[in-house]
Amino acid sequence: MVRIDAVAICATDLEIIHSGSPARIQGGLPFNKNFTPGHEYMGTVAALGPDVDEFEIGQRVTVEIHAGCGQCKRCRQGMYTSCLNYGRPEKGHRANGFTTDGGFAEYAVNHINTLVQVPDAMSDAEATLVVTAGTSMYGLTELGGLVAGESVVVTGPGPIGLLGVAVAKALGANPVILTGTRERRLTIGKELGADRVINVTEEDPVEIVRRLTGGIGADYVLECAGTEATVNQAIHMTNRGGRICLAAFPHEAVMTDIAHLVRNNIYVFGIRGEGRSATHRAMELMALKRFDATKIHTHTFSLADLPTALRYARERVEDAIKVVVTNRSANAIASAAE
Repeated sequence: MVRIDAVAICATDLEIIHSGSPARIQGGLPFNKNFTPGHEYMGTVAALGPDVDEFEIGQRVTVEIHAGCGQCKRCRQGMYTSCLNYGRPEKGHRANGFTTDGGFAEYAVNHINTLVQVPDAMSDAEATLVVTAGTSMYGLTELGGLVAGESVVVTGPGPIGLLGVAVAKALGANPVILTGTRERRLTIGKELGADRVINVTEEDPVEIVRRLTGGIGADYVLECAGTEATVNQAIHMTNRGGRICLAAFPHEAVMTDIAHLVRNNIYVFGIRGEGRSATHRAMELMALKRFDATKIHTHTFSLADLPTALRYARERVEDAIKVVVTNRSANAIASAAE
């Protein structure tokens, strides 16, 4: 059992709250089922199940979203975010805030496989960002093992895109190029390691990427915007034999230039979440200060102000990027007990 000390708000939380998708509880949408969303949280171990000796009470941990069933083909491959028993808790599957109760609460029960120890020097707010960094890491992992010196383009300077820039640069990608429309976010992308940023309202991203890569296009594209325009930009800025990772959920069906993919032997991967223990690897990079994930943390609220926090995230009030909610009441109770 984890006492939740802080939880970051993800755009997917907002989708779940307002439309149900992509959460599935008891085979359907999560409305009217006493369901608690929230999946990017960290906290303190408060109690242990029988025979658990991997963690100790009082340890600070951050929590991965998914715990696969552990027995299906995908789980055995480390692809527990693609568990073939997804949404079936009776088979052992859990996905915090998606199929089982999440982190907008004071306590949550988690499988030990989902816990990552938080270094003493890391703040609660930064620890909530490890899952976002892990998702970016997973995208690059699935693209086949980034080799230092290869080129990476990230489309969309949202949380995953911005930390995608940071992770790619930390792994040795060169150049790392970020595309988007919001100047403030593009500036943060530069601070996180982007060698070049492209405001797509002012420049043609495909033309610029090809020019920066000697005319051949990028080795990898991490697509984090999820629009028809950016998906097709990704297709046309990738070099022959290159790879595209789709890391965003488009809200509508997307028409794509499939012929260009086929003619140029371009590989396309979709990811969900942070599989193959990518969160652990992201934590190591963050603990080593290879990048400063807190640059995307823009606002903090208490759990009592969760409705306001959700509004800031949903409406991007003051250009909110990552909004973090702290559970001060739980912290106060714990302090009094000590």
